[in-house]
Amino acid sequence: MTLLRSRLIVATACTLASVNCCTTLIVGKAASADGSVMATHSDDAESNPDPRLVRVPAQTYPAGSKRDIFYDTEGFPRFVGNRGVDAYLPSNNPGYNMSIPIGSIPQVEHTFSYFEATYGILNEKQVGIGESTCSAIFGTQARGHGGHALFSIDSLSRIALERSATAREAVQLMGDLAVKEGFYGADAFEGTGESLMVVDPEEGFIFHILPDDTGRSAVWAAQRVPDAHVGVVANMFTIRTLDPNATTAGKADFLFSPTVHAIAKKNGWWSPSDGLLDFTKVYSDGEYAHKYYSGRRMWGAYRMLAPELSIPAEYADLRPQQVYPATTPTTKKLGPRDLMAVHRTFYEGTKYSLTNGVAAGPFGNPDRYATTTQQKGNWERSIALYRTSESHVVQARSWLPDAVGGVMWFGPAAAHGTVYVPFAAGVASLPTQYATGDPGHISRESAYWAHKYTLNVARLRYSDMIADIKVKQDEFESAAWARVANLTASEPLPALTKEMSDFAERVVREWWKLPDYLIQKYADGYLEDAKPLGYPEGWLTMAKYAEGPPQPPAEPKLPHCCNPTTDRYYEHPHQAAVRARGSAFVPQCNGGLRVCISNCGTEADEAAYAQCVQRCSAACSGGVL
Repeated sequence: MTLLRSRLIVATACTLASVNCCTTLIVGKAASADGSVMATHSDDAESNPDPRLVRVPAQTYPAGSKRDIFYDTEGFPRFVGNRGVDAYLPSNNPGYNMSIPIGSIPQVEHTFSYFEATYGILNEKQVGIGESTCSAIFGTQARGHGGHALFSIDSLSRIALERSATAREAVQLMGDLAVKEGFYGADAFEGTGESLMVVDPEEGFIFHILPDDTGRSAVWAAQRVPDAHVGVVANMFTIRTLDPNATTAGKADFLFSPTVHAIAKKNGWWSPSDGLLDFTKVYSDGEYAHKYYSGRRMWGAYRMLAPELSIPAEYADLRPQQVYPATTPTTKKLGPRDLMAVHRTFYEGTKYSLTNGVAAGPFGNPDRYATTTQQKGNWERSIALYRTSESHVVQARSWLPDAVGGVMWFGPAAAHGTVYVPFAAGVASLPTQYATGDPGHISRESAYWAHKYTLNVARLRYSDMIADIKVKQDEFESAAWARVANLTASEPLPALTKEMSDFAERVVREWWKLPDYLIQKYADGYLEDAKPLGYPEGWLTMAKYAEGPPQPPAEPKLPHCCNPTTDRYYEHPHQAAVRARGSAFVPQCNGGLRVCISNCGTEADEAAYAQCVQRCSAACSGGVL
């Protein structure tokens, strides 16, 4: 066990291979446009993520069976072995060793089918999950890796979906297992705690968990999200006062581990005389990486989800101060596409927008890559992020059967470059392109690589190319939402499975075509190889374009010509003779041209005079001398 209250963790950047600096949202059924309960997740992994989406089938086991628990590295591949998923078989992971269990628990007779990426996503009972790693005051190691704890959040989320028919059951099950067998977090720079958004068709919970002070158990708490509320978690605990007496419809609004108060009291961080225990103040270790790393995302999400909420963008310290609520009511009726928009935001239109400034380059690229500099500094942390391996929205709907009421909207790679495609909870299979995605080997058969590749090309001229990408995103997602919003209880599942797979495969095909289209349209800074697009004026000013190499020395310029339709003609003594020789020049007139011709003098040499008049005539007709 490691005590972290002294804040000994060095905050350099979220750059370790295993970390997942994620953002999650949750929406109660009265805050949604159609009565859905929704949760989201962005898996903002660093290098070597495992972005594959798979469907784990329902299974039946003999009495006395064991359920193996594996150590979770959160890298590629996340598992190698037989779990009823072809993508995990050794034959599909050549060069990688079989996963070895670190322990086991009794298996149940029957498990539910569910979708899985790094964490469990949605099961056949419409229980859905989104994950965000959080800082915490205690840390420990897994069994077989220097510690005694059996469960990571990865394993807990999968077991919850295998065994739970409601969100409340899932929360209680995960908490009980972790208390009994021990919990370990990422134990990296980003923190040793975890948070999940857990939803079903009727309600949703925010769930927080961390190791206890012995390293052999866990401390956890869960808060029910009021039906008309929304909530945000962004790599930091948000649950505040634990009220054991608060209920909704006769059921507790707060669930928590048996020792949550005793451990806080033993360490001198809380006493009963303080009133209700503030879970975040006691058990969080605050923001990691830098100030505003978590808070700015909470502010950015709430300003879109609940625009009537007045909250500051800046503050002193997010841990002891309750700057942002764990949940808040909203008058905005939200749908899945509203949540997708939040996951795509770079705070555009505010002073924190990452599409502005010198770091965005001439074409407003909001992506800020990890740095290796020794300089002390940080980038603003946005919700949308270039290194996201996948993001999803889970939607649970009580008025439909589970098979079509539950929908997972899945977006491979970064949210601002992806298309969210829907899969109903009851589909029997997923397209192979979504179960393919080794980050170390590009594959034209991979949905992850199709979206990752396209966004990387779009960074060549982001402001223009992302506009084309948005058009295609809207085209696909509008069509998908029209279909999902009209799913009925009588949908034949085999046909729906094929329809949704065909749609997702079409997205992948179109996304592989996009890079060529974008290059052709914007190659070499031209539009369709015809119109030069140049640079924005503001960026040219920042780049000091005006201070570049000067123009060549100016040649003497003749006076600007007059208007030959209004000024009277001016005759020169030599003009008749010049005209008689057939020399071509326009009629002269008063004004600038008259002065010009006057300067030709009264030379006896008619040829010299004629050349001078021709130069003046060129000026009058718009030429530059």
